[in-house]
Amino acid sequence: MEENKNLENVSLEKEEVVNENIESNVQDNEPLDKNIKLMSPTRMVIRRFFRSKLSIIGLIMVIGLFVFSFFGPLVYTRWGETTPDSSPLTEYATSEFTYTVNGQTFVVRQSVEKEMSYNSYAPISGDHLLGTDQQGYDIFTRLMYGGRISLTVSFLAVFVITLLGVVMGGIAGYFGGWVDNLIMRICDVLMCLPGVPILLIIGLILDSAGVGGSERIYWLMIYLTLFSWPGTARLVRGQILSLREQEYMVAAEAMGYSAPRKIFKHLVPNVMPQLIVQMSLSLGSMILYEATLSYLNLGVRAPFAAWGTMINIISTDPNVITDHFLAWGPAGICIVIAVLGFNFVGDGLRDALDPKMRR
Repeated sequence: MEENKNLENVSLEKEEVVNENIESNVQDNEPLDKNIKLMSPTRMVIRRFFRSKLSIIGLIMVIGLFVFSFFGPLVYTRWGETTPDSSPLTEYATSEFTYTVNGQTFVVRQSVEKEMSYNSYAPISGDHLLGTDQQGYDIFTRLMYGGRISLTVSFLAVFVITLLGVVMGGIAGYFGGWVDNLIMRICDVLMCLPGVPILLIIGLILDSAGVGGSERIYWLMIYLTLFSWPGTARLVRGQILSLREQEYMVAAEAMGYSAPRKIFKHLVPNVMPQLIVQMSLSLGSMILYEATLSYLNLGVRAPFAAWGTMINIISTDPNVITDHFLAWGPAGICIVIAVLGFNFVGDGLRDALDPKMRR
């Protein structure tokens, strides 16, 4: 097996060297051998991406989370997101009394039965694959629905941030002058705004407006989207400033193409490799944002599920950390898997799209 892997790596390296030689021959106007088959750039990028073990691991992590979150509830239908286990449960509380008679100390322990209205902190069983939380909700089911919220919100936010950044950065980099100065000063102002205090204020406004459930996180992510695009805009602007003086842009100018066509047809596609890498890396950051907001009780509210909301139980009951790991541990593990998966994929794409990388 190791010999086959080594032979495959050697063959891949030979194909890349052949492609480099062909490109150099084309530039030098030398004749090409008709028996040599040129590998397309897309295929070369895919080959480089899948040669990285971390990239494959990250891709498996991301695909696994998507399958678990979006297709899992279609298979595991025993419990719903907001359906607690209302089976009767008897909890025993122990109290101690100490008294002294004739110099002797006596300790009396009394066990008191307390009837619970829901099956709180149930252990792992056939009915509950990961047990239940303090409200009797099935943890395994809430992990799946919480993944839907985290992944959906993160992808929507990153997509809108990239769209705004491409539009504003493309306009600033192409036109320059006062247009560039105006857009960049807007970016400076947005990047100076304090994020957490404004989120707290928005959370209070949403509370007064009666917005609850899972809708709150979407409103908060809209704020993050509107104030997070300056980084993408700066990246696009810097790339376009270096590309707009290239020969093909001079030819597009001579042919009388309109400004939107030159920006979005000829300039932006040349920035897409950098944008793809940034989008994949930003997904992990957005998942952390969502989890942090839900943990601070600013995002998704109970009884709806989110990974950050499931971890919020630590702040309300410190004993849960040591006594009930299943109530918060699986949600933290899902967050770690999501962030690591997107970062591994982003690193793999960065290396695969970099023409200087030859591994």
